[in-house]
Amino acid sequence: MSLNTKSKINSYLRLSGVTVVAVYFLILVGGIVRSTGSGMGCPDWPKCFGSIVPPTRVDQLPDNYQQIYLEKRLAKNDRFIATLSSLGFTQTADQLASDKSILIEEEFNATKTWIEYINRLIGVVIGLLIFATLIKSFSLWSQDKWISITALIAFFLVGFTGWIGSIVVSTNLLAWMITFHMLLALALVAVLLYSNRRAARLILMKNAVHPMPRKIVWVLISAMLLMLIQVILGTQVREAIDQVSFAMGNLLREEWIENSGLVFLIHRSFSISLVTIHVLYFWWVMKYSSRTSPFAIWNQALFVLLILEIASGMGMAYFGIPAFLQPVHLLVGSVLLGVQFILTLRLNEAAQLKTESYL
Repeated sequence: MSLNTKSKINSYLRLSGVTVVAVYFLILVGGIVRSTGSGMGCPDWPKCFGSIVPPTRVDQLPDNYQQIYLEKRLAKNDRFIATLSSLGFTQTADQLASDKSILIEEEFNATKTWIEYINRLIGVVIGLLIFATLIKSFSLWSQDKWISITALIAFFLVGFTGWIGSIVVSTNLLAWMITFHMLLALALVAVLLYSNRRAARLILMKNAVHPMPRKIVWVLISAMLLMLIQVILGTQVREAIDQVSFAMGNLLREEWIENSGLVFLIHRSFSISLVTIHVLYFWWVMKYSSRTSPFAIWNQALFVLLILEIASGMGMAYFGIPAFLQPVHLLVGSVLLGVQFILTLRLNEAAQLKTESYL
């Protein structure tokens, strides 16, 4: 491999790596938006109160601003409902059309507006980073065309995620739309990580190691799927808690958990299955792999993240859902999924190679 080609690969690895970190940072900021109740800080999209730079005082808005932006949101929802119907999702479209919570329009709050505005600015930066990643990937087309193909998928996916974000706003933070938006962000991370791994494999040396049994791959895939389900359950818990906090006037935080219903109990109990399957995974990994390899470092990171995720969840459950822990819990869970995905790719490579591995 020429020095020029190796330089191009390293350049792509750096840029795609930075992009992944930026997406995770956006997930953290999104958690802050959620925990501070700032999701409707800007009632329109992509602008904020019709401006590139949002207002700082309510007197900068027309007297009937709530009615103006409600009408704009409803018009956008009508188009979205028509699209759902045309795609065959008639029941979902009907439910959306009859949902009265969409009609609620929040009063202007400068702090919430600027938190949401900063969230959107970061989203724009990430869009530019992903576009730059796509451009950079074309230099590696002759080495591995899938690097460019996955970078292109990421580019279209970030655009679609942004559009769904606008629907989240127009539907007044409808719960299932928030969940879908979150899943798209996780899918974006997975595509970027896969593209990065494809590039890394071009320059990594193959080292002879003990072959990795296929059963370890399937255990980790199962753990990843369980973690994804846990994240989805977590968004449902968040929705239940939002309803409880609203009913209690945002007071008595220590009572929110016990009034959140069955979904929290399921979410909490589900963590037992997560711990169990990870214990099995760590046991087999220690048996079949070296403890000094880069692969071992990723496993150590997975272990630490699992502990942090459980600890942050317990912290919210037993200490009245501290606002700062909500985005931390979300971020740690998202990063944990990313590490599981990276390890799955590496394990799959090792299982395929039989007597050689990139581990």
